[in-house]
Amino acid sequence: MVTRVRTVLGDIPAEDLGVCDAHDHLFLRTPLLPGQELDDPGRAQELLRGFHGLGGRSVVQWTPYGMGRRPGDLVALSRATGIQVVAATGLHQAAHYPEELLGRILPELEALFVRELTEGIGGTGVRAGLIKVAGSFHGIDAHARLTMTAAAGAHHRTGAPIAVHLELGTGALDVLDLLCGELGVDPGCVVLGHLGRFPDGMVQREAARAGAFLAFDGPSRANHATDWRLPDQLAELADAGFGGRLLLGGDTTVPGTPGMPHLLRRLRPRLEQALGKDLLHSVLVTAPARAFAFAAPREGPRP
Repeated sequence: MVTRVRTVLGDIPAEDLGVCDAHDHLFLRTPLLPGQELDDPGRAQELLRGFHGLGGRSVVQWTPYGMGRRPGDLVALSRATGIQVVAATGLHQAAHYPEELLGRILPELEALFVRELTEGIGGTGVRAGLIKVAGSFHGIDAHARLTMTAAAGAHHRTGAPIAVHLELGTGALDVLDLLCGELGVDPGCVVLGHLGRFPDGMVQREAARAGAFLAFDGPSRANHATDWRLPDQLAELADAGFGGRLLLGGDTTVPGTPGMPHLLRRLRPRLEQALGKDLLHSVLVTAPARAFAFAAPREGPRP
C-alpha cells in the first residue's frame, strides 16, 4: 500500500515529501502574543521561496483551529512557491481561546477534527493533514485530556498523524501514556514537539524507544538558550539507535524568528558534521515521510 501525506493541494505519495521542515508556522495568532501575529502572506512567501531555493520542498504548519490558519492563503502560497504545505486541525491549550469559543466546540471536538481532515477547514475545502494538540507543564490537565481524547478518536477514524506541543518540552511520557497506552494510538503516528527545550536524554530515549517521532524545532527566540545543544542531542539519540525517529523544524511563532531558510542555510551544515550526510537525510527526508503519512483507519470498536 502506498502511504500518503495530505497537503493543502491534495494527497501525495509520502516519498514525494522531500526535504521537510517538520514543524513551523506561516500564520499564527494568539491573545498570548499580542502584536506579534504572523499574518503577512508576502513575508510567508519570502520565507518559502528562500527555503525552496536551499532545497526545501515541504513545510508542516502546526497552527491548529482558531489561531489564524488562513487555509486559502496556504493554497496560494503552495502554488506560488512550489512548497508542499501540510495544514493542521486540532486545538491548543485553553489559554489561547475565548471561553465562549471553547464552550461551543468542545462538546463536538472529535467531529470537528474529522470534518477538517476529510471535508475541509471551514467552507474552503482545504483539508488538514495532521491533528495538533498540546500538553501542559510536566503533565496533562483536564483540557489536554479532553483534546487528546478527541484527537485519538479522530486518528482512529481517519488515520491522521497526531502532533503534540509539549509545554517547555515536558510531559512527553505522560502524553504517550494517555495517547498510546489508554487511547490506543500507535506511537508511530505521534510526533512530540519541543523535546529539545527540556534536554533530558533519558526521557528523549524512552519516548523514541516507545516508537514516537521526536521533533527538534529550534531555533526559537523564546527558547534560544537550549538551541546550541541540538547537534549533541541528535547525535546521542542516533548513537542510541533512534536516528530514524528524529525530525527537524523551525517553529516560527513570532516575527523576527530566524525562519525556515535558517534550517538549511545554517543548521544543515552543522548537523551534517555532527550526524553525517546519511543520517541528516533521514532527519530531513525519510523520517518526515513516515511521521506525517496517514495510517489505515481503524475498523471496529475503539478502546
